[in-house]
Amino acid sequence: MTKVVAIDAGHGINTPGKRTPDDEREWSFNSIVAQSIIDNLKKYRGVKTVRLDDPTGKRDVPLRERTNKANNANADILVSCHHNANTGKWGNWTGTETYHYPGSTKGKQLAQAIHPSVVKAYGLRDRGIKSANFHMLRESRMPAILIEGGFMDSTIDIKKLRDNKVLNRAGKNIADAIARYFNLRKKTNKTTTKSSTTKSSSKSTYTGGSIVDYLKSIGQPSSFAHRKKLASKHGIKNYKGTASQNTRLLNALRGKKTNSKATKPKKSFKVGQKVKIKQSAKKYSRANVTIPSKYKNKSYTIQQVGKNDVLIKELYSWVRKSDLL
Repeated sequence: MTKVVAIDAGHGINTPGKRTPDDEREWSFNSIVAQSIIDNLKKYRGVKTVRLDDPTGKRDVPLRERTNKANNANADILVSCHHNANTGKWGNWTGTETYHYPGSTKGKQLAQAIHPSVVKAYGLRDRGIKSANFHMLRESRMPAILIEGGFMDSTIDIKKLRDNKVLNRAGKNIADAIARYFNLRKKTNKTTTKSSTTKSSSKSTYTGGSIVDYLKSIGQPSSFAHRKKLASKHGIKNYKGTASQNTRLLNALRGKKTNSKATKPKKSFKVGQKVKIKQSAKKYSRANVTIPSKYKNKSYTIQQVGKNDVLIKELYSWVRKSDLL
């Protein structure tokens, strides 16, 4: 039977008080961990996830709405991702802790199964497994835990929280721990039996310039349909069978470079950097929402950097790196 895992990134991007002394938002940290859990659980069979917060962060979903969603989905467990705070001013407190509801045996067992993996991911002091009367733990009908990954106002912990590799690793570790908790098995990758469809045979002795003769020499079909399929796999768009396209395809199958143009180095982005949104940008990267024209070609500050996108501080929204100037 498929297991249902409810995943929650605490708060929203505009929730008052839930931020670092430098105004970085807790939800932004929480969301990376939550999404990493979801992405990594996709690698396992027999499990599906339900996200309880607003994936864009713009709306701080009420707690009752979150637990109702988990309950209505008949979730088997609930994991709520948070990051701690002490005074709201920089200090040297530190550590990771995991909460379950007081008296919940199954909640405690879930915490015991996952907490060590969280501690390992962050590499911070282990503050232990604790119990608390939090709404997310009390009103959920399934075993539930709330993770505090580290202190946002700690000069020690903030270095971890600003490192997306650490946050993504935390999500992966949690997902793997959930898989062990449910005894889930990883999906098997379907491998193509005919490796010749992506890699040419090294035994070919043909040295001519005909793509048709080359394909015949390695035992592959030389039809236009097959060549078009190979061209698509090797990045040759709109294949028409022209001489130049055939030459590129032949070189690609022989392992030679197919594009003589120098590859432009990827532009790097960092927190605090000023950027502009291109006029050609269409939608935000993490929400199916069109970017208004009034927001384009204006200067903004990068608040957080993801793998393929950045969080714009003034808009509280994620924008693709390719859409930035």
